[in-house]
Amino acid sequence: MRREYPEQPIVGVGALIVHEGKLLLVKRGVDPAKGKWSIPGGAVELGERMRDAVVREVKEECGLNVEIALNRPLDAIDNITMSKDGRFKYHYVLLQFLVRLKGGTLRPASDVLDAKWVPFDEVKTYDLTKLFRSFFEKHQDELKSV
Repeated sequence: MRREYPEQPIVGVGALIVHEGKLLLVKRGVDPAKGKWSIPGGAVELGERMRDAVVREVKEECGLNVEIALNRPLDAIDNITMSKDGRFKYHYVLLQFLVRLKGGTLRPASDVLDAKWVPFDEVKTYDLTKLFRSFFEKHQDELKSV
């Protein structure tokens, strides 16, 4: 499946992990938005259930074991990036899930440059992806109450 200039939208998932009043952020190591901060996540593989994809992505990117805490996505987001010549460079449909930490040791891996537990009042100071900044502003009160 081509991620750049795809023939159809790609379903992606994100994991919102709140632990001891902090949110887990990762620094993206690949495009789109390489070098920006967001949450762990990635594409759902063919035949994979989206909830299983969330758990797998967190393990691959951060070394953490998680479980779904809320059995529905907190939000669904369209992420469409056009190229200068008017073609669809990226097209993702992203589902953001609240997950609960079960164990493991935080260590960035795979396509992540860094991973940090960030206090809620510091999240907006990070160089966030445009979509995650918008998501966080919309849902921060809900996340703080977890």
